[in-house]
Amino acid sequence: MNEYCSITDVKMGEGVKLSRFLNLYGCEIGHNTKIGAFVEIQKNAKIGANCKVSSHTFICEGVTVEDGVFIGHGVVFINDSYPRATSNSGALQTESDWKVERTLIRRGASIGSGATVLSNVEIGENAVVGAGSVVTKDVPANSVVAGNPARVLRYLAAEVEEAKR
Repeated sequence: MNEYCSITDVKMGEGVKLSRFLNLYGCEIGHNTKIGAFVEIQKNAKIGANCKVSSHTFICEGVTVEDGVFIGHGVVFINDSYPRATSNSGALQTESDWKVERTLIRRGASIGSGATVLSNVEIGENAVVGAGSVVTKDVPANSVVAGNPARVLRYLAAEVEEAKR
């Protein structure tokens, strides 16, 4: 790419648009997806086609983002419910000391800027997560959630059907 990016072992679809100051390694990015500046996507993370990942976002190992998802600025994903620096013996932890926890973002979802998404959750199809929210449990499809912890405010079923017409 250029001297402002670190891109290693990335499976990239056609038409992907990359900004500067990226750290992408061992991940997959689908066709026509746009990745903003100062984004890190770790190994074994998967980003679908026609997505937009805004600047300053961190997508860790274990996160799968389906097609057509919007991720706002400064969104952070977590893949460990009980992170620790050291093992029981006091040594720095290695990959063998913990298990990656999964997160799934379904097709068409939108995650607002500054949101934090904990591990072991699924954000449903066409769901909207409000800016600054902390997602601690599954988000139903076609819902709008916000807050800390994020709670359902309303459902979009009628609006989503109208948009499809």
